[in-house]
Amino acid sequence: MVAAMRVRAAGWSVAVIDYRPFGGTCALRGCDPKKMLVGGASALDHVRRMSGNGVAGDVHIDWPELIAFKRTFTDPVPEKHEHRYEEKGIHTYHGHARFAGRNSLTVDSESLEARHVLIAAGAEPIKLHIPGEEYFATNEDFLAMERLPERIVLVGGGYIASEFSHIAARAGAQVTILQRGERMLTHFEPDLVGWLMDKFGEIGVDVRLRTTVQAIEKKGAGFVVRASSESGDTTFEADLVVHAAGRAPALDALDLETGGIATENGRLKLNEHLQSVSNPAVYAAGDAAQKGPPLTPVSSHDGKVVAANLLEGNRHTPDYRGVPSVAFTVPPIAAVGLSEDEARQQGLKFQTKSQKASDWFTARQAAEKTYGFKVMVEDDTGRILGAHLVGPHADEVINLFALAIRHDLTADNLKTTMFAYPTGASDIGYML
Repeated sequence: MVAAMRVRAAGWSVAVIDYRPFGGTCALRGCDPKKMLVGGASALDHVRRMSGNGVAGDVHIDWPELIAFKRTFTDPVPEKHEHRYEEKGIHTYHGHARFAGRNSLTVDSESLEARHVLIAAGAEPIKLHIPGEEYFATNEDFLAMERLPERIVLVGGGYIASEFSHIAARAGAQVTILQRGERMLTHFEPDLVGWLMDKFGEIGVDVRLRTTVQAIEKKGAGFVVRASSESGDTTFEADLVVHAAGRAPALDALDLETGGIATENGRLKLNEHLQSVSNPAVYAAGDAAQKGPPLTPVSSHDGKVVAANLLEGNRHTPDYRGVPSVAFTVPPIAAVGLSEDEARQQGLKFQTKSQKASDWFTARQAAEKTYGFKVMVEDDTGRILGAHLVGPHADEVINLFALAIRHDLTADNLKTTMFAYPTGASDIGYML
């Protein structure tokens, strides 16, 4: 949408194609609706933590009401997008797009010619190639459920499994996570993830690591998930089995070969300007480009870069410095910059300050034991190489570290900043 609006504002003729309602993954099937459900889970968790600390009474999540609340945001989105496109004179097409040539597309039965094509098709769940994978529910299915199932199995150990398990368990479901790897949330620092895992246990989520799903079978109104681990074969019964084992660019339906668009190992081959190396008429952004982290702000950034290159020639490249990432568990875990291992592999000389800070005021005022950090600062320059947080306000405080990394602020710059007190940000000086 960002690229379409900017290019249209410059007077170009623009068409937008989507076989789903306009609005995109984040607004309709991802970040935003998920965060609305997380809001309910967070409110419940806070009340329960404060039980015996001045807050009394029983609370619970009414799942249909929470989903209805989510829909107050998601339901109007497609119409708003349609109206905005119409208002700006952008042509809209609903259907599946396929390349018919290097500069041409078909949308179902219609043909379109274009000077340039931007591929921003997003991502979809990867194929696991196991018997019964047609029974998987997707993240979209989970976010649209009218009724919360009693037993949920999540296959995978990343953002989706972590976030959805924290929502569903607090809403009353019996939740099991089957993760093939050694640990959960591999994009985050292992020790901080370890502190967060105590919260999974506290809310009753059964996490099975080093466990590989072999098959899913239908059983009455539910399912049986067959898995293997070091201790042998195990079965899990579930009313819902959610695919949370990774996503890949949604490129298969586009017929890239007909468009002369080169790929390698399932990825588009792009130059530094996000342009196809084999067909200069084609650009890509976001998950389809796979140049930066698979995050919504990256997609918007890529769209701005592509729009500028279309309008001004290939003069712009994406800048992914200081892109923060958050898993919206309760409490959240966040990271920006290098991990400690990455910094060591690059041969950098730095100091690490890390602490589980359950006794700090930020944790105590929220009655939250899960709170800690790890921050790496380069020896000679004072640059912040990486910041990693878990606990109350981590999702907001990480943005200040991102600002520092992106704009070359030093640890001293942050230490000498006067933050409002007491806030999550006011802890930064003690983290450096």
